[in-house]
Amino acid sequence: MLFAAPLIQDPMAIFAYLTAVVGLIFILGESQNPFLKKFFHYAPPLIWTYFIPMISTTVGIIPDQSSLYDFVSTYVLPFGLLLLLLSANVPATLKLGSKALIMFFAGTFGIMIGGPIALAIFQPLLPDQAWTGVAALAGSWIGGSANMAALIEATGTPQEILSPIIVVDTVVGYSWMGIMIFLAGFQDKFNKWNKADNSVIKQVNEDMAQIERENARPVAVPQLAAIIGLGFGVSFIIRKFSETLPVTSVLSAGTWTIMIISAVGILLSFTPVRKLENFGASKVGYAGIYILLATIGAKADLAYVLDAPQYVFMGIVWLAIHVIIIFGMARLLRAPLFFVAVGSQGNVGGTSSAPVVASVFQPSLAPVGLLMGILGNVVGTYAAVGTAALAEMVSKFF
Repeated sequence: MLFAAPLIQDPMAIFAYLTAVVGLIFILGESQNPFLKKFFHYAPPLIWTYFIPMISTTVGIIPDQSSLYDFVSTYVLPFGLLLLLLSANVPATLKLGSKALIMFFAGTFGIMIGGPIALAIFQPLLPDQAWTGVAALAGSWIGGSANMAALIEATGTPQEILSPIIVVDTVVGYSWMGIMIFLAGFQDKFNKWNKADNSVIKQVNEDMAQIERENARPVAVPQLAAIIGLGFGVSFIIRKFSETLPVTSVLSAGTWTIMIISAVGILLSFTPVRKLENFGASKVGYAGIYILLATIGAKADLAYVLDAPQYVFMGIVWLAIHVIIIFGMARLLRAPLFFVAVGSQGNVGGTSSAPVVASVFQPSLAPVGLLMGILGNVVGTYAAVGTAALAEMVSKFF
C-alpha cells in the first residue's frame, strides 16, 4: 500500500469512484482507435472492470472492506440477475442441447477431485484444519458465496484459515475469469483446432440478436423507471421474504434470494413483462453486474497473497486440475470453447460472472451462463460436502 490509509473511504465516494472507473473502461472499449480496438479485442473491458479496482485497493486508493460492497452483493446482484433472466429466451436456449450440461458437470468433477489432490500436495505446509478451507473454497467454486457460507458453517472453518482462502477465492478464481475472457478472442481458432461444431451456438445467438433488433425501442423515461423500479422493488421484497425463511447449513437468506429471484425472472420471461427488454432491461441489468464485479475486485488486496503463498499455490494447482478435466472433456466431445467457458464459470464464478463471460463469447447468450450459474447454486453445497469428505480423508493420510 502506498498510503497509510485508503484515500477514499466514504461509501458514496467509493461508489462514485468505481462507477467512474467502469464508465471510463467501457468508453475506451467502444473507441474506434485502431490500437484500442485491437487491445480490447484480446483484453476485453470486463477484465479491467475487475482488475483496476483490485489495483486501486492494493495501492491504497480504496479499502478492501466497505458497507458499499455488502449492499451491492445483497441488493444489486439480485437486481441484475432479475433483469437478465427477465429477458431470457428459454426455448431458444434449450436448443443448445446437452453438451453445455455435460461440460458444466465435468467442471464440477474437476473441482471436486482437484481440491483433495491439491491438498495432498501442500498438506505438509498447511495446518491440520486446512481441509475445512478446501471445503469452503469448494462451496464457492461450485456455486458461489452462499454455498461457501454453508460449508463454513458445516465444517467450522477457523478464521485463520478462512482469511487466506478468501484471498485465493478472489485472486485465483477471478484471474481465471480474466483468462477465460481473454480466450474469447481466440474461440474461432480453438473451435477449428478442436473440430467443434459451433453452428448451433451461432444460430441461436443470431436468432436472439435478430429478435432484439426487430423489437428494440428507444429508451424512454417511463420504461426506464419501470425497469429500475421493478428490478429493485422485486429484489428488495424477495430479499426481505428470504430472511423469514428457514436457514440451514445449506440454505442462507442469500441462497434463498438467488433461487427465488431466478425463478421469478424465468417466469416473467414468459409474460408481457418481458417486453421491457425492448427498452433495454438486460442492459440495465448488466450495469448492475459490472458494478458488482468492480466491488469484487476492490475486495482483493494483492498484498495478502504474500501472506499466504502456500494457499495461493494450492489454489492454482486445484484450478489447473479443473481446467485440464474440462478441456479434456471438450476435446472428447468436440465441444466449442463457449461451452468450456460457461461450464467453467458456472462453477467457479457462479451467477455473478458466468453470464458476463458468456456475453463476451456470444453477446446474446448471457442467459445461458446465468442458468449455468444457477445450476451451480443448486448443486454447489452438495458437491462441496462431497469434496469436504474427500479433503478430510486426505488430511488424515498426509
